[in-house]
Amino acid sequence: MTDVDTGGRDRLALAVLVQYRMATTEQMHLIVSSDVRIEQTRRRLMKLRGEGLIDRITLPQAGRTRVWHPTAYGAQVAGEWPELRGRRPPRGAVDRTAVRLKVGHGLTVTETALAFLQDARHRGDVCRPLDWIPEVHHPLGGGEAVIPDALLYYQRRPTDRADDASRTTRTTRTTRTTRTNRADGADEGNNESDVRGGVMLRAFVEVDRATMGPERLAAKLSAYARLHNYAPAPAVRQRQQPFLEPAQETWRQRYPLFPRLLFILDSTGPVGVENRINALRAATRRAELAPFLRDVPVLAAPMTDLLHHGPTAPVWQPVTDLDHRVDWMHTRHP
Repeated sequence: MTDVDTGGRDRLALAVLVQYRMATTEQMHLIVSSDVRIEQTRRRLMKLRGEGLIDRITLPQAGRTRVWHPTAYGAQVAGEWPELRGRRPPRGAVDRTAVRLKVGHGLTVTETALAFLQDARHRGDVCRPLDWIPEVHHPLGGGEAVIPDALLYYQRRPTDRADDASRTTRTTRTTRTTRTNRADGADEGNNESDVRGGVMLRAFVEVDRATMGPERLAAKLSAYARLHNYAPAPAVRQRQQPFLEPAQETWRQRYPLFPRLLFILDSTGPVGVENRINALRAATRRAELAPFLRDVPVLAAPMTDLLHHGPTAPVWQPVTDLDHRVDWMHTRHP
């Protein structure tokens, strides 16, 4: 049969809300159905609400903005789909009160996702709505864990020689020529992350809304460095081999290379952004962070610059070299 509405966009809309936790009507429209009129998105959301799959809260400010979130029933339905296997949202994601209390940070994280999605569409890269995964749990042992605001999967399109020459020209204007960083497989000679001629990038994203002091923000560097090194002790057996293989870092079970780390700074002026970036820079001087920083690009950018210029513009500062501005795909250390 042809021309049958199989509910594909209804399914994607529910999947996005289950995975993202919350989004406004406009955000949902741009993420799921930017090629149609927004009225169609509104009708789709109202239909899903009528079916008990999603619900909404209305913010008293900002023109009574509607914020959509999944219901427990919607999360149960979508949780059975292959594309969301293992990504069941926390209980608070389906509770109206919890959504209301988290709406500031939650909508900012969704807006950040939208910036990467729209930039990828413009560039011809591959970054689909479900390639943005909030709050992926990475255990550190002893009940501790690293939980980034989001994990981003992004496939950069293959480039021809003219594109490469253009990129080289832009890069030399913003950073010095050095050896290529190994992290993320983004260097052109690393085939481990090549996907059909393109390069697969991964990033841990931390969206900071200035709700904690600069030192607490900078402490996240140590947490990611611990994740970079963490390998659980092997289980003790009665008959152990005389020579045990060294334990492997747990992140290698998920990623071929450790994702880069992106800090996005919001809800503060230029002075506040500078203070927070300086705190990150100061933390990099700790000797125990050196192996992590040698292998993993760590970049920071103001949210205002990210939204105005796009994430592939040179709006990012490497925390190890604040004198330069690069794009988020940057892989070279000064």
